[in-house]
Amino acid sequence: MHETRPHHEIAHLACIELCSPDPAGSEWFFTQLLGMYVTERRGQSVYLRGYEDPYPWSLKITEGPTPRMVHASLRTSSADALHRRVRAVAAAGLGDGWIDGDFGHGPAYRFHTPDGHELRLLWEAEQYLAPPDLRSKILTRPSKKPLHGVPVRRIDHLNLMAADVSAVRRTCEDLLGMRTRERLVDGDAEVGTWMSSNNLGHEVAVMRDARGALGRFHHVAFYYGVAQHNADAAEMFREQGVPIEAGPDRHGISQGAFLYVFEPGGNRVELFGDPGVLVLEPDFRTRTWTMDEIDVGMAIGGAQLPWETYFTYGTPPVEAPHDGTTGAATSDPAPVPD
Repeated sequence: MHETRPHHEIAHLACIELCSPDPAGSEWFFTQLLGMYVTERRGQSVYLRGYEDPYPWSLKITEGPTPRMVHASLRTSSADALHRRVRAVAAAGLGDGWIDGDFGHGPAYRFHTPDGHELRLLWEAEQYLAPPDLRSKILTRPSKKPLHGVPVRRIDHLNLMAADVSAVRRTCEDLLGMRTRERLVDGDAEVGTWMSSNNLGHEVAVMRDARGALGRFHHVAFYYGVAQHNADAAEMFREQGVPIEAGPDRHGISQGAFLYVFEPGGNRVELFGDPGVLVLEPDFRTRTWTMDEIDVGMAIGGAQLPWETYFTYGTPPVEAPHDGTTGAATSDPAPVPD
């Protein structure tokens, strides 16, 4: 029998790999606009980090024909915790086996959610050591704040799309020990869930895929910490022709300041901060939102999150179901520059 509800064995979200059909454009977006540092290049991949990310990279961009999430890695709280979680995942029939380490971290265990998203568990990770010219005088900051773009601090969370939200939630709770902080229901159906294994309001969110597809990716979020930076970034994106989907505003769910944009490769990116809910009490009670509260849940200030993209577009893009009126199939709309 596999182990269940093992709290505090997952420390945090460590890194994510995205596939981009426009790797040069994606690198320009993350380095020149979001101020991320390039730390390594290997083959068709480039590795990047925000100035407060603790490891050599939090984002890996790999060239490929279709935008999508390749994988996301969660770091455990110890070597023993890693092996306990691996045993639990393997016993549940979701494991894919061990892989050799990537740049900056040791061996990782690959597994998939019931919906098909690839996640990895790891323990061994190098602490980032900045070269002398990038070392910060602030001792808790791994590197200097860049002087270009509107620099992000660190990776914050990811949002997955799923045909069955509850199945993915149960996997994260029972096998990884995550706790559900908030959820959204439509009658008896769970359509959204926000989970974390630490004090953050969420590090992994799951939302129902309106296309009914499996294993798709909604967005990765990077943390600013100051809501004003979202307004500054919105102005920068307008000037540079980067498609803005929604915001700036503040979510009721998570209470985080948000701004959603599309990077040139076609993946959705959220700029997040200020700082959202921090869960300090050990007996925190899950908050359940209903669809009649969705306007406040999505945007306290009334920003519109457009149905034609926000609730349907994910990567990789998929064909939409046939329209009952016209009988014509449509595809996920591609992001259009401002």
